[in-house]
Amino acid sequence: MKRHIITTADGSKTIQIDDWNEQYHSIHGAIQEANHVFIKTGFEAVISGLQLNSLSILEIGFGTGLNAIITLLKAEKEQVHVDYVGIEAYPVLTSEISQLNYAELLKGDSAEAQFKAIHTISWEIKASLSKFFQLTKQEKKFQDITNINQFHLIYFDAFGARVQPELWTEPILEKMYNALKPKGVLVTYSAKGSVRRAMQAVGFVVERLPGPPGKREMLRATKPETFNDAK
Repeated sequence: MKRHIITTADGSKTIQIDDWNEQYHSIHGAIQEANHVFIKTGFEAVISGLQLNSLSILEIGFGTGLNAIITLLKAEKEQVHVDYVGIEAYPVLTSEISQLNYAELLKGDSAEAQFKAIHTISWEIKASLSKFFQLTKQEKKFQDITNINQFHLIYFDAFGARVQPELWTEPILEKMYNALKPKGVLVTYSAKGSVRRAMQAVGFVVERLPGPPGKREMLRATKPETFNDAK
């Protein structure tokens, strides 16, 4: 499918898939969306709510590595140890990565080198990118995830249900539920009623929260501590 780089409203770039009229990130601001959905309502909420100084994160849709780099910078700022697993079925091309400007806009002391490292480390091998951040990139389909009670937090950043509805159904969301530890949290930009109902059907407790720029709402789903009776 034809793809090209576009600039979003906050100046950060993303990838446009022309055949789908779909982007990897919000056209209203790629970095703004990532910070709001995944850092503010995910990372910060889980660290505060569970009183953690180490955090295991699963990202569904590793894509451009934007969520990984902003999480790395946040982990260093807060001095929280993060073990990060990014799942991607179709890795982004090196030629596309080279056109993205996240490191320039995020302005961390070593953001450029760290963003490069995110994309140059080998797949399937855990790599330490800083004192506070370890990354494992896994190239596989979401349907092949089999983790059980492993993660505190899931960034669910798959392409939208309009173009890939099969990724927002009960079978996939049940895999997410199983992969989380009790009291674990899943955050996503989506606010579709069908997605919320599918989350509830597999056992999640679901909140509708204010969305990032350009979206009225988003969803946050929590796996109950006493989850055996939730389904």
